[in-house]
Amino acid sequence: MASITRFHVGPRLSETAVHNGTIYLAGQVPDDTTQDIRGQTAQVLAMVDRLLAEAGSDKSRILMTQIFLADIKEIGAMNEVWDAWIPAGNTPPRATVQAQMANTAYKIEIVVTAAQA
Repeated sequence: MASITRFHVGPRLSETAVHNGTIYLAGQVPDDTTQDIRGQTAQVLAMVDRLLAEAGSDKSRILMTQIFLADIKEIGAMNEVWDAWIPAGNTPPRATVQAQMANTAYKIEIVVTAAQA
């Protein structure tokens, strides 16, 4: 039976779980909520980079991404940051929706599933 490895385990959630070569990230939100959508998106994508590296992968191995925006009207600005970050030829399946955030200062939350390298 394949084991499950968890990283950054807290009382409510783990930031990462790895099972059978697949990496599951919890929803990533920005630390600095004073930034606009571009700044918050860049922060969250940097967190995704760090967590994937820690689990033995990188953004070129993303299998699926779910993006939650507080205001869907900001999708264009968010996409500018996303498009500059994601490697050409490795764009994963993705869903982007408007959602009510747990913290009203969050403009974005991103959930990622990736393959280990």
